[in-house]
Amino acid sequence: MSDEVSPFRPFRLEGLELRNRVIKAATYEGMTPNGGVSDALALHHRAIAAGGAAMTTVAYCSVTPDGRTFADQMYMRAEIVPALAKLTAAVHREGAAASLQLGHCGFFCNNRDLVRKRPFGPSRTFNALGALSGRPLADAMSEGDIEQTTEAFVTAAESAREAGFDAVELHLGHGYLLSQFLCPATNRRKDAWGGSLENRARFPLDVARRVRERLPAAFPVLAKVNLRDGFEGGFELEECVQLARWLQERGTSALVLSGGFVSRDAFYLFRGERPLRQMIEVEKSRAQRIALRLFGPAVIREYPFEPLYFLPLAREVRRAVSMPLVLLGGVKSMDDLETGQREGFELAAMARALIHDPNLLAKYQAGSQRMSGCVPCNQCVAEMEREGGVRCARVARAT
Repeated sequence: MSDEVSPFRPFRLEGLELRNRVIKAATYEGMTPNGGVSDALALHHRAIAAGGAAMTTVAYCSVTPDGRTFADQMYMRAEIVPALAKLTAAVHREGAAASLQLGHCGFFCNNRDLVRKRPFGPSRTFNALGALSGRPLADAMSEGDIEQTTEAFVTAAESAREAGFDAVELHLGHGYLLSQFLCPATNRRKDAWGGSLENRARFPLDVARRVRERLPAAFPVLAKVNLRDGFEGGFELEECVQLARWLQERGTSALVLSGGFVSRDAFYLFRGERPLRQMIEVEKSRAQRIALRLFGPAVIREYPFEPLYFLPLAREVRRAVSMPLVLLGGVKSMDDLETGQREGFELAAMARALIHDPNLLAKYQAGSQRMSGCVPCNQCVAEMEREGGVRCARVARAT
């Protein structure tokens, strides 16, 4: 293997020195009871760090209580900062960096503990998830709502730094709030936040700019963006290319290139087998189980897995910007990691392969293995809802 394509070369992201070019992608862990931080969450990320990842990303921390899809997702507040600090310290002891993903679910909210009367999003809409908790409608955000939520992102990012995180990742993808504004199908506004791409991007770009301005220049601010939403009428690749240019202008440190819209085409992101039966089996809510049986086949479509399935789309962004890019989607083997380096992507993100084996990167670096044992069966998606949180179901059964 040439040193020029080795994923184990160090990389400097703003002021952060990463020991190699591979990060653990944010994937919901199911280890945040009552929106807090469990010991299991810290152990999970410590294991990823000990296994060789340069940086591990703690998934989905909402910037407000109302930004959770359900009550057991983490939301940022002063009370959890000490527990997060213990988590980051554990990761640092293993030689890795830690990033915190910050987001807001917008109209996806299925949380019975809402402070507001109804969830909100870019436009007034039917909220299928909320209907299961008695809130079938979502309101359009006012200018005041947009300003308050923007400031909530900034405050949450400052709290993440206080807790010892080395970076933050702003969630602009997967159909969550900032993605809902970018998507023409869900943003039907007629004001300065709707219509043209420039208007639809105004809110997400303002979040990125203000977070960047309020944090030290050496502190990395990443953004997860959709290459495309994956359904007709959604956010498309040419819009992503322009969004990438704008984010680069606003000082964003790196882009994590992803895709999919959870309420329209949830498995556009995952590819591989569709574990719908297992998802129904582990769902605690009777109403949610019924919804999965009725609507699951339409919303959770099955896509064939192939290595580096987002690479053809990601190349278009690579041609458009000079900022660091994180290649995601079907990254499993050493060949995949080397290909990403040859194609000019500074970093690669892995998720399911590291859930299957947290020590995989150490094995790759030692030369004892070049391929992950992850199928992918995607049963880890269902395992997130079981007691104990995310794990590889096949490994669990084997032990």
